[in-house]
Order: sequence, then structure tokens, then C-alpha cells
Amino acid sequence: MSEQADVGYRDFQRWRPSVEVAFWVVLYTLNTVFNGIVARIDHARTAAWEPWVWESSSSLLILLLIPFVKAMERRWPFRFDTWRHSLPWHLLATVVFSLVHVAGMVEVRRLAYAAVGQHYRFGAWWPNFGYEYLKDIRSYFVIIAMICLSRLWLLRQQGEAKLLAEPDDGPPVEPVERPERFLVRKLGKEFLVNASEIEWLQAAGNYVNLHVRGRDYPLRSTMAAIETRLDPARFLRVHRGYVINLDYLAEIEPLDTGDARLHLRDGTGIPCSRRYRAALRERYGQPVTME
Repeated sequence: MSEQADVGYRDFQRWRPSVEVAFWVVLYTLNTVFNGIVARIDHARTAAWEPWVWESSSSLLILLLIPFVKAMERRWPFRFDTWRHSLPWHLLATVVFSLVHVAGMVEVRRLAYAAVGQHYRFGAWWPNFGYEYLKDIRSYFVIIAMICLSRLWLLRQQGEAKLLAEPDDGPPVEPVERPERFLVRKLGKEFLVNASEIEWLQAAGNYVNLHVRGRDYPLRSTMAAIETRLDPARFLRVHRGYVINLDYLAEIEPLDTGDARLHLRDGTGIPCSRRYRAALRERYGQPVTME
């Protein structure tokens, strides 16, 4: 991947939260406009403002519920290897999503109608809720699909690491239980990253991010699983969520809490918890004392 593309990706990461918010706002604003026009045509006998209240109240509640959908997808990832396990939880979440969506938009509509001296009637709850639920389950999984597509795009831009697999025939090209290299896929290309070049590792949900020369490559693994496969003479666990390559450690900064902050050669600061600080001291021949 070119340096220019890498710079573009890092710039995007800095602006990513704002870009994501803007994306959802623009998407549902356009959705409100198109649906509002259609509703105005279908309900020509109603007041001109009513269809816009209906559609804008619905879009507003969906926007407010997007963090809930994202949290569900983080907790139960919707991927090719996990969707069977995750689907029942997401189906249950659609009920919660729809109940909150319908109840919220009804209240917003009541307030809007009251502001002009009118009364909004949703009608019989259960028949109308059934109709709304069919639309909400579609909206929920459209959001899930957009999240998954976004993740796939980011992985292609960022690159994704994996352990080299043992070949079907012949001896392995390296020790499979303690790999010397990791295979990285990025924008349709594959290349190898030496384990010795990994500066630090960070747990991130179902992944462990391998930090190499200013770039992060997610590896599908738990921290505990990958830690056992790294060279213990070079790598050390310093926190529940971090492992560092001692070759890149520049400074240990003790903290008053008994923890420490580790400064790497590239200026990165890594937390070192009290639990792992003793092992770090022993590695450098310092006496271990109780604090």
C-alpha cells in the first residue's frame, strides 16, 4: 500500500467519529425527504405539515437508536463465522428497537400536534405496532449491513493479519506454534510481517491489533491465545489489554498508584498495571518490593 494511501487512512481515522455521525444524519435526512414526498402524495387530504412530522419523528428516533444497534453488533458480531450464534440476539434486539422507536416517535408526534393545538392518534396499538415492527426489523438489519460493510472497507484499507497456516503437504515453513511471521492482507495484496517487527499488541474485542511501524493490523484472536505463541524472551504482557516488544521499550515511568507508563521508541505510551509491573522489573533485574 502506498504511503499516500496510508496517510489518507490515518487522516480518516482521526475524523472517523465525525464522519460516521455525518453519514447517518445525511442518510436519514435524505430518507426523510423522499419518504415525506411520498407520504404527502399518498395523504393529499391531510395538512401539508403532517407527513413531514410523521417521517421526521421516525428518522429522529432511528438516529438516536443507532448507538444501541452498534453496541449490539459489537457484543454479538454479525460475521460469516458468528451469524448463527448472533442472529437470535439480534432478533430479540429488533423487538426492543421497535418498541423504543414506536413509543418515541408517537410521543414526538403528540408534542408536534399539541404545538399547533391538535391531537395525534396512533390508533390501535398492537395492529399498528405489527405494521411498524415489519418496517423496523428491516431498518435494524439495514443498519447492521451498513456497519458490516463499513468494517470490511476499513479492514481492506487497514489490512488484516492472520497466522500462517500449516501446509497440507510437507513440513511447515516455520514453527506453527511460535510463528516468526504473520500474513497480512491489504487491498487485495498479501505480504509478511516479521514477529520481531511488532512493537506492541492491543486487545480489541474479538481481535488483537498488531502495531507495526505506525500501522495497526487486526488479528482474529484473543490476547491470551496469541500471548502463548509469542517469543517470551522478546514479548511481555504489561496490562490486561497490552503486550509489548521489549526491544522497543525506551523508558519506564513509575506512577504514584503503583502502576507505570511505558514509553516506546516511537513515543507511544502504554499502560503497565501493578499486576504486571513486578514481572517487568524482574526481567530487567530489578528487585521486586511490595508497594
